[in-house]
Amino acid sequence: MITSKSNELVKYIKGLQLKKNRDESGEYVVEGLKMVREAVEEKHEVVTIILCEEIFKEQFNMPKNCKVESVSQNVFEYLSDTESPQGIMAIVKKKDIVNLENADVIFALDHVQDPGNLGTIMRTLDATGINTLLLSKGCADEYNPKVVRSTMGAIFRVNIQDNVDLASKLKELQKKGYLVIVTALDADSGLFEYSFPEKCVIVIGNESKGVSKEIQELANIRIKIPMIGKTESLNAGVAASLMAYEVLRKK
Repeated sequence: MITSKSNELVKYIKGLQLKKNRDESGEYVVEGLKMVREAVEEKHEVVTIILCEEIFKEQFNMPKNCKVESVSQNVFEYLSDTESPQGIMAIVKKKDIVNLENADVIFALDHVQDPGNLGTIMRTLDATGINTLLLSKGCADEYNPKVVRSTMGAIFRVNIQDNVDLASKLKELQKKGYLVIVTALDADSGLFEYSFPEKCVIVIGNESKGVSKEIQELANIRIKIPMIGKTESLNAGVAASLMAYEVLRKK
């Protein structure tokens, strides 16, 4: 059992809270029984499971060919990113970059920086059967512990390309027959009236600035989400959810 916070594995896991270390190692941490179980069930590469037997009392079949390390309660609580740790976490390998060729509907985020919004969007896309997401340069990191936790397992099912030069990628997709759709206040069409095309990329903008001017100029269609109250804009996660469910309803 590991009982020291200065243990090399403990220091490594703690270091994965930083993006630069996740980028260098290609690994990240998931915490809690649901997240660890889903990582295994969705066939992601689980490198090491960290278990605190003083806390963890559930039944769980450990995957074959996976290293299991036992740590003390003091060490686990030091590593945990939650207020009430369940006593189980895992180091998981990042997914390979997805091929977009089979996706009909793609969501793209333009400098969405709030981890909570990103987690909400990933969870909603998974719920609506949309499994491809582009993250522009400057977006929140999808492997941030807060994002991972808030996805409730969706991170294992939504295919993501991050650090994308969004303008270049959208031009490339347009050449392949995708229409680029952005949300805007001065829009061509209302969300409830618009019929989504077979192949499209829906762009959600930054929390305070919306979709950038460069991306708006690339758009094939601009859609307005109706608002009848005095609120001038919607949370990025809410806007993405409305768009995703409208795509689901109309398809």
